[in-house]
This record gives sequence, structure tokens and C-alpha cells, in this order.
Amino acid sequence: MNTEYLRIENEGCQAEIARAAELLRAGELVAIPTETVYGLAANALDAAAVEKIFQAKGRPQDNPLIVHAADAADLAPLVKRMDSRVPALAKAFWPGPLTVILPKADCIPDIVSAGLDSVALRVPAHPAARAIIRAAGCPLAAPSANSSGKPSPTTAQHVLHDLDGKIAAVADGGACAVGVESTVLSLLGETPKILRPGGVSPAQLAEVLGEVETDRAVLEPLQAGVPLLSPGTKYQHYAPRAKLTLVRGTAQAFAAFTRENSAGAAALCFAEDLPLLSLPAVSCGGKADGAQQAQRLFDALRELDEWDITRIWAHAPAPQGIGLAVYNRLLRAAGFDMITL
Repeated sequence: MNTEYLRIENEGCQAEIARAAELLRAGELVAIPTETVYGLAANALDAAAVEKIFQAKGRPQDNPLIVHAADAADLAPLVKRMDSRVPALAKAFWPGPLTVILPKADCIPDIVSAGLDSVALRVPAHPAARAIIRAAGCPLAAPSANSSGKPSPTTAQHVLHDLDGKIAAVADGGACAVGVESTVLSLLGETPKILRPGGVSPAQLAEVLGEVETDRAVLEPLQAGVPLLSPGTKYQHYAPRAKLTLVRGTAQAFAAFTRENSAGAAALCFAEDLPLLSLPAVSCGGKADGAQQAQRLFDALRELDEWDITRIWAHAPAPQGIGLAVYNRLLRAAGFDMITL
């Protein structure tokens, strides 16, 4: 398959938007930019088209997908009943990096929801994504546009590295602004529960909803027998080729540890760590700048994939604010392998 390259700098690129929409209506896969990461999109109401997502990514079919709409008003037909908390969330966070889980309508194919009675929904903030959804005239199921388990793509070039020749087209809308996937919030219970941290922090959600729980699977492996309600909670995700271990400790302790364990290794670190390190290293940004860490994380992991190394020591960020999402992604990339100094 020849993967078409469509440069969509803004909503004015009508020919490219129309071509992406045409392919989606024809049941093909198109990688689209969002503010979080690039998504591998298919018509969410077409089970055969959605099946192609799993084939192209090598994704397990018990891993549910997120359905994207252009506007919050477009979500009502996709759910069995609209939760009373959604309007406040929509006003505060949509378009933006928040996904909510609600009881699904019959129009959602089982392959989208992994056979569950619920569906994950969001309204992306990237104008090109919303323009493509509107032009296609259907909601889009869109997990990250990468090979399953690998670092998520935050540029069109990342997508092509993994999926060139496997999908119909990639729409290049530039680098993703947030850099980690959306926060997934279940509204199936009385108390809202964060299943996956992302671009909207627990504190931000609490300001709108009051009490908000964080599922234990955010910081621990999913327990056996627990249903998989959200993507990014069961399998190892975001992993580079080299073995990654998360290391908790001060800058000085991290530097000393990596000095003693530098054979075949590189570091994923904070900007403040770089002057202290004696091994090759990539920085995600300042220690106190969670937004920069999130925006840089997957690009840094993909950069490390180009190096001749067998081990990555990753300096653990503080699991606070959007830093919780960065910490969660590193835990998943490490397969929960962590050292405390």
C-alpha cells in the first residue's frame, strides 16, 4: 500500500481535508493529528474499517478504542444515556485532552469497545482533526498511530516510521502540543474515576466535579480478572527497544547510580541532570516543568531508539499534575521495573 502524505497546516487546506475524509468514508485508515498524539483513525461505526486498525498496529482486540467527535453535541447519539456531569466537563475541557467513558449506544460496534457495554469518547482540540471529522461525516475511532507497544507518535514522521505502507494516508498537522494521551475518566459509577492520567490533571477535574478517584491501575499493574475499560492500562505500552528502568532519587543520587551502571546505557533525564551525567543522555525538560516533560517524552524515547544501547535509566518525575501522566507512561514503558535510590 502506498501511504499518501497530506500536509494540513490549518483548516484552510480544504483539498487535503477532503481527501482524508474521502478515504475514511471508503473504510480506509488515516493517521490524524490531535493535540495529544497522532491517532490512527477509522469510521467508528464501520466494524470492518475498525478491524484494520488492529491489523495495522498489531493491537490486541481486548484493548478498547477512543471515539472522537468534532463537537460535544455530536456525542449524544453514541451513548445510551448522557451523564449529567458531561456538560460541565465539556465546558471546562472540550475541545481538549479529556476522554469520558459512558454506556454505549447500539450503533457502536463491539470491536470498538472490546465487547464492553461502555464507550470512550472525546472531542480533540486540534483544528485539523475536527475539520477531518466534520468532512468525513462520522465519528472516528482513533488509538495512537504507532505499532502497538511502542512509543506513541507526536509527529507525522513518527507515524511513517511505524506504519508507512500499512495505512492509506497520514495527515501532517505538525508536532502535537500536549504530547501524552488524553486523561480517561470513567463516569460509569457514582464517583468519577481516572483510569488513565493525561493532559487534564486530577486537580483540574476535582475543580469541576468535586470528588474524583484515581484507579489503582494508574500506578500498579492491572489485576487479573479486572475488565479492561480504558486503553493504556493492561499491556506494556510506550516502550523503546532498549530495556527501560525507572529510577527514583535526587539528581546527585541518579548521577552516581548511572555512573556506576553506564555500560551499554543511556539516561532519560531532566535538563538539570545533564551537567552531572557522564553517560549519553536525552532530556525531557526541566524537573519542575511537567508540561514540557509531557510534550517531549515520546520524542525522547524515539530518539533513544536510534542509539546503540541496551539499557535506559529514566529519572522518575514527580507524579503530580500532568507529571502523573509522564510517570504513568514511564511505568508502562518500564513494565513497572523501578529502582528507588
